[in-house]
Amino acid sequence: MKKMTELLNENNIRIDGRKIDELRKVTIKAGVIPNANGSAYVEFGGNKVMAAVYGPREVQPKHMTDNSKAVLKCRYHMTPYSVDTRKNPSFSRRENEISKITKEALMPAIILEEYPRTEIDVWIEILQSDGGSRCTGINAASVALADAGIAMRDLVAACAAGKIESKIALDLNDQEDKEGTSDMPTALMPNFNEVTLFQFDGKLTHEEFLESFEISIKGCKDVYEIQKEALRKKYFDSEDEKE
Repeated sequence: MKKMTELLNENNIRIDGRKIDELRKVTIKAGVIPNANGSAYVEFGGNKVMAAVYGPREVQPKHMTDNSKAVLKCRYHMTPYSVDTRKNPSFSRRENEISKITKEALMPAIILEEYPRTEIDVWIEILQSDGGSRCTGINAASVALADAGIAMRDLVAACAAGKIESKIALDLNDQEDKEGTSDMPTALMPNFNEVTLFQFDGKLTHEEFLESFEISIKGCKDVYEIQKEALRKKYFDSEDEKE
């Protein structure tokens, strides 16, 4: 019972003061790295993530060239100071896995056929991790791709849901993620209602599974509006200021 009072009180208010279906504070800024073709900085609760996009550019190594479309490369990396205990700076197996699923989540949104015989590189650096860093990385990468002017069918928005105590909750923070009993990261192209990433870890009933999926989709749509606003703020607000 001690664990229950730590994660959820009798009014279903969480340890950080949020309601069950409430996102953490999300801040997104586009175009933060001048040397990149596109970039974004995202704060998602305690997560602080930088994403940069380079390309389309010449494929390296050249034998990986695809004559019909661009080659997409993604690298997700956690800085040594991003977690409580210093992380080994070398590229880990977990980072390699998340790099792969990030690429798979972004690919359906990018019109790679527009850029044959080139590569597009997406670099994601986790400056601070607080649960949900893979979703935050996808959100940052999506805005950075749009900022780079890459042809896209839609932005990709990502959010997770999970179970804490006996309740399904949106957007778990680090403590909830570690002590909760399930985790469901989801990514969505909202205009097409197409899921581009779905992972699940834990144990839920059929009804809890459906509730978790539904609330994660709601979170994705909320994040999507913040992504669009960040791009509007950079491109349209700056134009208004010039006039």
